[in-house]
Amino acid sequence: MSTKLWGGRFSDALDPLMEEFNASIAFDRRLWQADIRGSQAYAQALARAGLLTANEAEQIVAGLEQVAGDWRAEQFEVKAGDEDIHTANERRLTELIGPVAGKLHTGRSRNDQVATDLRLWLREELTKSEQKLHTLIEVATERAESEIDLLMPGYTHLQPAQPTRWSHWLLGHAWAWQRDAQRLQDLLPRVNLLPLGNGALAGNPFPIDRDWLAQELGFAAPTPNSLDGVSDRDFVAETLFWATMTMLHISRWAEDLIIYSSREFGFVTLADAYSTGSSLMPQKKNPDSLELLRGKAGRVFGDMSGLLMTLKGLPSTYNKDLQEDKEPLFDAIDTLAGALPIAAGALATLTVKRDTMAQALVPEMLATDLAEYLVRKGVPFRETHDLAGEAVALAESEGIALSDLTLTALRSLHPAFDEDVLAIWSYERSVEQRDVRGGSSRRAVKEQIDELRRWLSQSTSG
Repeated sequence: MSTKLWGGRFSDALDPLMEEFNASIAFDRRLWQADIRGSQAYAQALARAGLLTANEAEQIVAGLEQVAGDWRAEQFEVKAGDEDIHTANERRLTELIGPVAGKLHTGRSRNDQVATDLRLWLREELTKSEQKLHTLIEVATERAESEIDLLMPGYTHLQPAQPTRWSHWLLGHAWAWQRDAQRLQDLLPRVNLLPLGNGALAGNPFPIDRDWLAQELGFAAPTPNSLDGVSDRDFVAETLFWATMTMLHISRWAEDLIIYSSREFGFVTLADAYSTGSSLMPQKKNPDSLELLRGKAGRVFGDMSGLLMTLKGLPSTYNKDLQEDKEPLFDAIDTLAGALPIAAGALATLTVKRDTMAQALVPEMLATDLAEYLVRKGVPFRETHDLAGEAVALAESEGIALSDLTLTALRSLHPAFDEDVLAIWSYERSVEQRDVRGGSSRRAVKEQIDELRRWLSQSTSG
């Protein structure tokens, strides 16, 4: 008798190369817990439908618990013929309880079984990822509050633009991570649907209570269509998109810090715990944690694009191509599981060079404030913009800082300049002028901190 779950139709053995090519046990073995949990619930559903006696169901559930014990103790022995986690678990169950194990697969297909396993596993992993993402946001929020007085240059086109708060920069990234957390929350309901009971494609021929199964396994509801239920991998693609966007945001944050930690900027210093040295140059302290985060963003994007190419031309319903869904998903989830704590640790432990940031603030960053001064005097902004540009050019021609232009020089550009213009040469004043919702004033930044904390509290309690 064939050891394959599908072997009765075949008389010839598989080519050994095909055996290896077809097998997925090398990577889907990590679904062992989800597979056992789903099988235990299915055994109980079979008993409720009168297809197993109570004693048979108890034997199967207890036997599967023994199989789980083998996995937990790292004593499960994968044998030849165990092409996937489902085959391996059922084979071991048969060794433990005998022929009654063969009743477990009644009405069930590996098509609905693997889809269920994957959703069970992913639901738990996404919950872990959400917690880690919240931790990263909390670290940024805590630093933003404790370092709210610290000013730094803000950049556009990587050119010095206007003064801002270090806290405002931190929160700029925290809000992107908050959107990532929202996307994850939005994704979970589409993960949390039960395919079990769909059979291979056309549904289960026995009176299996799929609503009971969904409730037993913690799913919101069964999938509504059996054809779609066994082949739907939208939830995998969405997870990979979420992972890609999250890593993209982490990568941009890491790039900023890589720049800011360079000698040319010197705004921050990474802790030794998140840096490495050079094998040749003993003076080097490299931001390898940040560079790896930046690099792994591309890796996760590759996981997503690869899966989408696999899915794009599939006919309905289940096709073996779908075996290719697991490795990119596992890789992306593993990458996020490592990246999020590293990002949080690097951010929590870095040192900010307050004096260096202050020295990088130059009067030319207040050119916009000069234009805004004239706006408050009733001059149209388009005119004030040109006048501020002329002031910058005048200062450059005289080889002095913009703030060193005399009142006489400024009045030569426009008579609206008065002695109170001297008040604008304050970086703190400039930042405090941006006192609108989402702005960089102390009040506006504190408002952002409070808003993020409320969201974190509600998300955690919810």
